[in-house]
Amino acid sequence: MRKTAGKVQDGTAVEGGIGMLNHMNPPHMNPIDNRKHRVGAGAPGSFLLRYMLPALLICLMTMAAWADETYKIGGIFSATGPASFLGDPEQKSMEMMIEQINAAGGIDGRMLQAVIYDSEGDPAKAVSAVNKLLHKDKVIAIIGPSTTPTTLAIINFVERAKVPLISCAAGIAITTPVKPWVFKTAQSDLLAVAAVYQHMQARGIKKISILTVANAFGESGRNQLLDQAAKFNIEVIQSESFGPKDTDMTAQLTKIKSASPDAVVCWGTNPGPAVVARNVKQLRMEIPLYQSHGVASPKFIELAGDASEGIILPTGKILVTSLLQDNDPQKSILEKYETDYMEKYKANVSGFGGYAYDAVNLLAKALKGSGGDREKIRSSLESIGNHMGVSGEFNFSREDHNGLSSDAFVMVEIKNGTWKLIK
Repeated sequence: MRKTAGKVQDGTAVEGGIGMLNHMNPPHMNPIDNRKHRVGAGAPGSFLLRYMLPALLICLMTMAAWADETYKIGGIFSATGPASFLGDPEQKSMEMMIEQINAAGGIDGRMLQAVIYDSEGDPAKAVSAVNKLLHKDKVIAIIGPSTTPTTLAIINFVERAKVPLISCAAGIAITTPVKPWVFKTAQSDLLAVAAVYQHMQARGIKKISILTVANAFGESGRNQLLDQAAKFNIEVIQSESFGPKDTDMTAQLTKIKSASPDAVVCWGTNPGPAVVARNVKQLRMEIPLYQSHGVASPKFIELAGDASEGIILPTGKILVTSLLQDNDPQKSILEKYETDYMEKYKANVSGFGGYAYDAVNLLAKALKGSGGDREKIRSSLESIGNHMGVSGEFNFSREDHNGLSSDAFVMVEIKNGTWKLIK
């Protein structure tokens, strides 16, 4: 368990309680010492009654008052497991932003306290986490989860409990149709597919094959790829799928190669798409390979190695901050996030961490003047407009709980192990 100001890790309080208890008791008495004391001659029973109980009562009252003066915010992220490339930077970004908000005086004088659980990318564990947050921790809002499957697994729970949820996942089904208590900060696959198809159309690509992961994210992407193709005069001549844990896709790609498409689109999150990239190179498929925004992080390049060369994908602007024009309205925000994150964690940023960064900032804006009332928070979120974040400009409304437009995406190509902005 890590101790961080304003944070609860895996549901265990790390600010206030133990520190206050140790501070308020004599140094020779450890209140969390598990050793049993015998009551009798020479036993500390009278000392406990005389000193410990009053101190404990004062501590409990102090903790209760402290709890009343905080806003408790939940977090569910895939901090470990196959989707940790999403959840780890998201959790770190949430923690960083809460520390910054608290250092600046909190919200209306109240500090924020994070209660964070690791779903490991497992929908069942996400359900367990949301039940703890709602019924044990009694949070007033939740940020996350990291993936579309884990988000879809908990939506009904937050809707019934009437607790605002700001997901960090991309699937359009999360916010379409609109659910009153559910928002998200990740760019949707509807916009991502449109960005890919616009690029293909400009390059004269007419026939494509698609290869999608067999989960909610892949299914959502597949549906968008099929639904939008005709609009861009593109024909999907073949559709294949792969399992989230599959380690070889040569069988599917051999079928695709025999169909002679102009390009291939792979829709998934790591590690599968990196395997696809390596298999495409092994099969010497000399056609463009497009990936989804689900792999827009340095981790994909690390996993795919030199097979990532030439791959094209849509991404938020965070991966190409230094390549943006100085008058780009997002650039200063991207630079601040990048600087703060790198200084704190000594690691590169990704758009995924930016989803949580945006979620905390949007929630902080909605918390102002709410008094912690969940309906006021929800209503305030829904009315936020012209909010420039890492992921784009957010304009929420009753009809749109994602609030991003096509401007949230740029197209990039991987060249020499890094991202090249396609203009």
